[in-house]
Amino acid sequence: MLKEFTCILCPNGCDIQADLDDKNTIQSTNGANCQGGITYVHQELTDPKRTISSSVLVKGGVLPLVSVRLSHPVPKKHIFDIMEQIKSISLTAPVRSGDVVLPNVLGLGSDVIATKDVEEICLK
Repeated sequence: MLKEFTCILCPNGCDIQADLDDKNTIQSTNGANCQGGITYVHQELTDPKRTISSSVLVKGGVLPLVSVRLSHPVPKKHIFDIMEQIKSISLTAPVRSGDVVLPNVLGLGSDVIATKDVEEICLK
């Protein structure tokens, strides 16, 4: 069975065709310009992973939201559960880039971290 993938590991976006047997074992690939593309196809078939970028509410900040991301990719099947966790929290300013917002989210070994500084509103 022939399956088609677009590799997302680099800007080249190789269109890769993988010939699979009945157990989803790769028999051959076409279109990968590097070993990374073949590795990507294998991962997509066995354990697809993704990363998340989102935002979290900030109370008392000069900005209402702070951008956040995962520190490591997680299994694709957990994306919506992680987004529910992210949506359920808010932070209080100040927030610093690199702050861990949710440690080891869902026990998957990835932290949700802030990617921007948000200063506290100074009322004078």
